[in-house]
Amino acid sequence: MRYVRFLPSEGREPLAGKLCGQQIITSRQNYALSQVRLLAPCTPTKIICLGRNYAAHAQELGNEVPARPLLFFKPPSAIIGPEDNIILPPSPHVDYEAELAIVIGCRCRNVPANKAMNVILGYTCMNDVSDREAQGWDKNWVRAKGFDTSAPLGPVIITKDEIQEPFHIQLRLNGETRQDATTSQLIFSIPEIIEEITSFMTLEEGDVIATGTPSGVGPLSSGDLVEVEIQGIGTLRNRVCSPAKEIIEEPIL
Repeated sequence: MRYVRFLPSEGREPLAGKLCGQQIITSRQNYALSQVRLLAPCTPTKIICLGRNYAAHAQELGNEVPARPLLFFKPPSAIIGPEDNIILPPSPHVDYEAELAIVIGCRCRNVPANKAMNVILGYTCMNDVSDREAQGWDKNWVRAKGFDTSAPLGPVIITKDEIQEPFHIQLRLNGETRQDATTSQLIFSIPEIIEEITSFMTLEEGDVIATGTPSGVGPLSSGDLVEVEIQGIGTLRNRVCSPAKEIIEEPIL
């Protein structure tokens, strides 16, 4: 099964449905895929990300492989969907990072590795957009990883019964392949990741775990087109642009 969230052409309220071919099926009616705007496919309470979960990526950044999963957060406000714009922060060095994202299917805590697959709804694509300048001095990576538009997610969630490891991950920048790997190269496996996180934290339905990025990361520039493709899931496509020079006159409540 493939799940999507979308905005129909005639409405402003997000809807959720099942994608069957070029049709989206909901409890109300069916929608043609060509006539809707796809959104990020879930609304997590939190995004938990793994750093340095591919040995080659740790090496390219000059870092040691962690002895335990290296974890950090992205806030839900960082999420954008397919075809949305990545807005660059005021930094000289912002990188793309293609990742497989796990979507949790139920509230869970203290899940052993041998039961971890039971709590997974499915998988989607994510781009862990990262401000490397801030990452150099921001010890908890709040600024480096949590800025607005730093978590492109989508285009669909494919349920775990329709896809199996290893997942083939590619990232293309302006049509040129920059990252190409499979999840067979993960240092910490998906069951190990879930066991570690749920040993101290409750995961809610719809929460997202980003499993880490392979080697080949590199900088983004305004005007770039960046595509994360995971075989069997689809392609997450986003344009990159400079920040808009506008002032928000009213506070966001």
